[in-house]
Amino acid sequence: MEIIVWLSRLQFATTAMFHFLFVPLTLGLSFLTAIYQTLWLKTGDEDYKRAARFWGKLFIINFGLGVVTGITLEFQFGTNWRHYSEFVGDVFGPLLAIEATMAFFLESVFIAIWWFGWNRLSPKITTLAIWLTTIGSNISALWILLANGWMQNPVGYVIKNGRAELASFWDVFTNSFGWLEFLHTVPAGYVLGGFFVLGISAYHLLKKNELTFFKKSFKVGAIWTLIWSISLLITGHFHGEEVAKKQPTKLAAMEAIWETKKGADFPLIAFPDEKKEKNVVEVLKIPGLVSFLSYNDFSAEIKGLKEWPKEERPPVVLTFWSFRIMVGLGLLFILLSIWAVIKRKNPENYPLLLRLLLINIPLPYIACEAGWIVTDVGRQPWIIYGLLKTNDAVSPISASQVGISFPAFIVVYSILGIICFWLIIKYARKGPEVENSKIKTSIDY
Repeated sequence: MEIIVWLSRLQFATTAMFHFLFVPLTLGLSFLTAIYQTLWLKTGDEDYKRAARFWGKLFIINFGLGVVTGITLEFQFGTNWRHYSEFVGDVFGPLLAIEATMAFFLESVFIAIWWFGWNRLSPKITTLAIWLTTIGSNISALWILLANGWMQNPVGYVIKNGRAELASFWDVFTNSFGWLEFLHTVPAGYVLGGFFVLGISAYHLLKKNELTFFKKSFKVGAIWTLIWSISLLITGHFHGEEVAKKQPTKLAAMEAIWETKKGADFPLIAFPDEKKEKNVVEVLKIPGLVSFLSYNDFSAEIKGLKEWPKEERPPVVLTFWSFRIMVGLGLLFILLSIWAVIKRKNPENYPLLLRLLLINIPLPYIACEAGWIVTDVGRQPWIIYGLLKTNDAVSPISASQVGISFPAFIVVYSILGIICFWLIIKYARKGPEVENSKIKTSIDY
């Protein structure tokens, strides 16, 4: 059974993290595309019209693979996690049904209206269509994150016949943990989309290609990215307070705190040893910072991992380092976006900034993935915190079944990923099309 659990976890983690390569860019780039089109509608500036089509094309390529990889995740609830589905189906069912009927169909319908109706419908209608697509994407993220938030902090349920049954939909909908996840995860997508625009704009500005066009894209992207980079710092603090209250084992793993202590320090660098139940090295500790960030009190008590049995502790090393990667990159993003805003009028004169922004394109992806590792690895050994352990949620299948499907997923997803990113890089390097009287509607134009 242990090998089945391990393989099923690894398969779901791999497919989920691959899917999450496309979700943040969908959230961020849909908004920016809508903003560029709105600016065109308001000002009549043809560069903003071309920007909407250029960035929108990259958005559609990314959106397509995001949809495909998201659907397969739901099938794994039945194939690999049958006991989980049986236990939680009454709570999860309404959330996923609303997500599909309210959000997924909204974004899927209106993205087609926006793209294929470009020369057939009025600019006001296509602008409305891209905004409805954007709203649909964000509503979809809300319901998915409320579902995940319930797994982190189950509320509004009763246990009947050995399963969780929905007792209060309102409690599930207003779950503070889910909303804080939404307010932190979605802006992370906005930041990723912003740096995606800044990085590609930087590439063309370095090559002196379409200077006027990419300066306008750069300016909007810089302001957008700074706003949401700062918001991540704020929402991250509130989310951290919620983790301290609702998931103390995750907090202890995030900070590698083994012994209960008051005024817990924040080590910038440490090397946790889970076998010896201590940190071998701690470097540059900030006194009392963990206590302050968790409870707004430098002397607050933080429970150590030794307060819980070993079988109820999360993996410490992975959670600890993922948290620091996420936070460290978040601070870097603030500094880069401030610099970009300061130089937004003539960014082509600052090649060092442009090179850094180009190199920076993969880093928001890494930060987003690290954040999800903290969220879901830090929840272990619980698949539903405090209610159902991961070991008890797996389907009664053979290891050979997962051993065959897992490599198959890797092969198929690798091929899809290579094709998708090749297309994105191809059209990003090509730049915007010259505006003609009639714009083609195929991705291949």
